[in-house]
Amino acid sequence: MSQEITRTERSALIRQFTVLLSSTRWGARLARLLTTAHLGEWGLPSESAAQIVAELAANALVHGRVRGRDFRLDLAVHGGGTGVGAVLRIEVSDARGEHLPPGPGGMAVPGDDCESGRGLLIVEALADRWGVSPGPVPRKTVWAELDLVP
Repeated sequence: MSQEITRTERSALIRQFTVLLSSTRWGARLARLLTTAHLGEWGLPSESAAQIVAELAANALVHGRVRGRDFRLDLAVHGGGTGVGAVLRIEVSDARGEHLPPGPGGMAVPGDDCESGRGLLIVEALADRWGVSPGPVPRKTVWAELDLVP
């Protein structure tokens, strides 16, 4: 299932892309590739967004995987009104709502010898805002927002 919408509401341009991807390495890689392609098509910078999607998709694969269930990638650009810039919102939803990651500022920095545990620290460094939204059961959504400079 893939969906792309472009419309104007009260002088705010809204673009949205949603896709279900398999909870596999290929699905996580495809999430990053689709993000780069859509943001490029929309004329938006994609480097930070692609890195955020890569980290969130990898976390959905490692920590949110349920056999036979997909994860969902949502990209949405909300254009502001007069004097307000646009925002890119990235959401990755998986089927393990009972496993909530720590929210912003709640992560411990892993030791130098740890091979994992830095994904959300990268998201926190790149995003202007990020968080976790539980539900609807059995899902959770980890989201990040990037302010787009006009």
